[in-house]
Amino acid sequence: MTVESIPVTMAPRSLVWQGDELVCETGGGQRWDSDGVERDAAFTWAFPFDAGTASLSGRYSAVYEERGTKALLLEGEHVLRELDRSYYRAPDYDYPLALGRLGNGREVVVHCPDVYNVLHIEDAESGEWLTDGWREPKDVFHSRLSLSPDGRHLLSVGWIWHPYGTAMVYDTALALTEPGTLDGEGVLPAAALMNGEVTAGCWLDADRLVLATDAEGSKDKEGPALAPRHLGVWSLAEEGWLHRSPTPDADPGVVLLPRGDQVVSFHGHPRLLDTATGRIVAEWPEVVLPGKTTCFGFDDDPTPVAALHPDGTRLAVAQEESIALITLP
Repeated sequence: MTVESIPVTMAPRSLVWQGDELVCETGGGQRWDSDGVERDAAFTWAFPFDAGTASLSGRYSAVYEERGTKALLLEGEHVLRELDRSYYRAPDYDYPLALGRLGNGREVVVHCPDVYNVLHIEDAESGEWLTDGWREPKDVFHSRLSLSPDGRHLLSVGWIWHPYGTAMVYDTALALTEPGTLDGEGVLPAAALMNGEVTAGCWLDADRLVLATDAEGSKDKEGPALAPRHLGVWSLAEEGWLHRSPTPDADPGVVLLPRGDQVVSFHGHPRLLDTATGRIVAEWPEVVLPGKTTCFGFDDDPTPVAALHPDGTRLAVAQEESIALITLP
């Protein structure tokens, strides 16, 4: 397991793999080739965008202000349109935004364009709201959004008032015909999460998702819910937990990246975790990261910036003066 260091002129605030090159959209298309050589940015933004995301297909990407209200949707280097979210509590939690493809192949943007607690699925090319209709939203702040690999389900890791971290999963195909289903509990029962505060989640595949909890919550570890400081694998088909395992002594942080039956967590430094047991497969304490623990709060710690190569062999992690390129076991 080797860690290489790629020098950078400015710390990247977003990273995505394009083939064997790393690209920073927030840096105006700044990129590093397979030999670690940096190429100049094609342009600069006249706005302080500090985060970014991209669709799995690579066709669309977005840059946004993580604790602001403004975003841009891009197709290549072309700006398609501006995106916005409500001002309400915007400085206190991360911008809710996901790009991806639905089960029918349609490329979409998922965000909260009008109200903090109203999710919309929007056609990426045209901007048409595909979930326009009567809504009755609950008082939940949607934050970290991700579509399942087949586009059939949407995961939202957000928070409710205490504040307290939680997660919801929605059926996107159903939402296209019944938009109001995006306002309810969804297909992940609230009872499955009533013991622990969820801080991070990701999809392992179209059926399984991983959720992680911090140390807050009930100490009951015998019930049906995910306990504090646990890693859980939920199956949509089985409608239950496949695994629930205690995690190491560190909180999971706010980012999980999937790699087969493993996930990479990013709190203080990267750790490769086995999802069935919660044990550490490998870790890299020399790669220092922000200690961000939740997607909400008054702290202004940035979200760790990392990108896992599609073949699962290399992990790029942004540092202050370099990009750490980790060869995974």
